[in-house]
Amino acid sequence: MATILVIDDSPSEMAKFRDMLAKNNYQVLEATNGEQGCQMATDHLPDVILMDVVMPEMNGFQATRKITRGKTTSHIPIIMISTKNQETDRVWGKRQGAKEYITKPVDENGLVNIIRKVMG
Repeated sequence: MATILVIDDSPSEMAKFRDMLAKNNYQVLEATNGEQGCQMATDHLPDVILMDVVMPEMNGFQATRKITRGKTTSHIPIIMISTKNQETDRVWGKRQGAKEYITKPVDENGLVNIIRKVMG
């Protein structure tokens, strides 16, 4: 069973992701901010990370950069998921190392397809 680390500061978004992923047989790890997410990525080495962008202290762009440049975590594919839907946000997210960038609200089938794609 693949493990997905969800990094999102919104309890309602976290609940949606937890339900969607569990229904599709993924094990879910949860972090409520970028700093905690970076630590959990190092500790657990999940198969994929779903990363929110807008979070207090360390935002998703900063956390993505830290994880994708980390010695032990650089191999983990990150999918950024945000309400920010400008082309500049997408480009910046990919520049930080994200494999994909999708906008909220998230379609369950679309998300599962993207997870499968980034996992190879």
